Amino acid sequence: MENRQEYQGKMESQLQEWGAKIDELQAKADQASGDAKQEWTQKVENLKSKRNELQQHLADLKSSSDDAWDSLKTGFQNAWDEFSRSVEEAKSKFN
Repeated sequence: MENRQEYQGKMESQLQEWGAKIDELQAKADQASGDAKQEWTQKVENLKSKRNELQQHLADLKSSSDDAWDSLKTGFQNAWDEFSRSVEEAKSKFN
């Protein structure tokens, strides 16, 4: 089982990787035209919003007490898993 600092570092690294993937999707959305451009721009904006929420959750997790950390980690992990699926789904549909 990884410790608190390792977990937080891993999550920060993954958020950076996902940020790069979202930027790639944004570039592809910008190259699309018509309805496809609008649809993909909206999907990218939704991913950015979810990423920002995760960053806030991670900040909350980092500042939490040891007692609250375990319960916050569970909620964060659920949101994390959902976001991960959303990024991978968008990436697969865009290719």
